[in-house]
Amino acid sequence: MNPKLLMVLRIVLGLFVLVFGLNKFFHFLPMEPPTGDAGAFFGALMSSKTLVLVAIVEIVAGVSLIFNKYAALLLLILMSVSINAVLFHATLAPESIAGAAVLLVLNVVVMYGYKDKYKGLLNG
Repeated sequence: MNPKLLMVLRIVLGLFVLVFGLNKFFHFLPMEPPTGDAGAFFGALMSSKTLVLVAIVEIVAGVSLIFNKYAALLLLILMSVSINAVLFHATLAPESIAGAAVLLVLNVVVMYGYKDKYKGLLNG
């Protein structure tokens, strides 16, 4: 992969997760709360403080990706957030899946750019 393209995608992904991670604390992006089963699930995540942990992971991953420090490691950790976001939206709130899908695609593409870092993990 072109190193400049990888850098741009890495920074875009970093800014994406940093902004949404910070939004979980400061609520500067207006979002309507989910309703129905999605609302019940989201409420359980909020009351159990799971979203605080997700926000911290997103903030740390965002900063890591922007400054390219431990990016390969944080991409692996961020993949769990990406997959869970897509699954949440696919099953409970399909009308708002676009952001989660962009997150997952960016995560996969940037991870592909770091594929040499994962060779040790993938050796049998």
